[in-house]
Amino acid sequence: MAIITLTTDFGEKDHFAGAVKGAIYSELPDVRIVDISHSVSPFNIPEAAYIIQNAYSSFPEGTIHIIGIDSEINEENKHIAIKLDGHYFVCANNGIMSMICSEIAPEQIVEINIHDKIETSFPVLDVFVKVACHIARGGALGVIGKNIDAIKPIKNIVPYVNDEKTQIIGSIIYIDNYGNVITNIRKSFFEGIQKGRDFEVSARNYKFKKILSRYSDIVNFETPEDKRNDEGRGLVVFNSSHYLEIAIYKSNSKSVGSASTLMGLNLRDTVTINFIK
Repeated sequence: MAIITLTTDFGEKDHFAGAVKGAIYSELPDVRIVDISHSVSPFNIPEAAYIIQNAYSSFPEGTIHIIGIDSEINEENKHIAIKLDGHYFVCANNGIMSMICSEIAPEQIVEINIHDKIETSFPVLDVFVKVACHIARGGALGVIGKNIDAIKPIKNIVPYVNDEKTQIIGSIIYIDNYGNVITNIRKSFFEGIQKGRDFEVSARNYKFKKILSRYSDIVNFETPEDKRNDEGRGLVVFNSSHYLEIAIYKSNSKSVGSASTLMGLNLRDTVTINFIK
């Protein structure tokens, strides 16, 4: 049984996500549809890229992933279908796949060319659903598009490193449900520049000299529980996706606050790592 996932910025209020599911079921009644997220910030390509990069590989090979972000077709925003890592992705060629493609080479990329057969003002519903259902039936990508060699990149996806290799300048690409802020600095990238040196992570006026392995590493468990005061403390960690994350221990925006609210950190803000020689 085919699996089709949906990642969009449609939200839950409007009819869009439900209409897309209905169109898929109309073509393939036995398909399984899984919502990855419909809460991507509107038109936020780096945020969607981070979500899909960290979700897709948990699904079986052969899964088809529809990504409905900034999907209106125009001369600078074509539609593509990609086979990569045993999975299929249907989306706009707006950089949304560049985080995955920077680490894993696609097996095939096609620019979708069935638009002359479909009248649409809602491409995810009319075009992406047709393509996904075609793939789910075992259809070849070459039937619905022409092969292309490359996709559009996201700007500034790779952190900046100065010539002396003493500084990394990254940016915040995602804020999670806890208000933790995730940067575009991956653990492997950091270690390749660090080479064992001491360092300082800076974000606005906040500075950290240590990157933890787990959030709870900030707790001294030898201290009696009633004397601890760890909730609300700031920390830096490489998260489960191996990205540098600035967090508040047991954050809650309604009580102790979060890294985003307490530190005033927002999407695209700069995070700097200075290495000590």
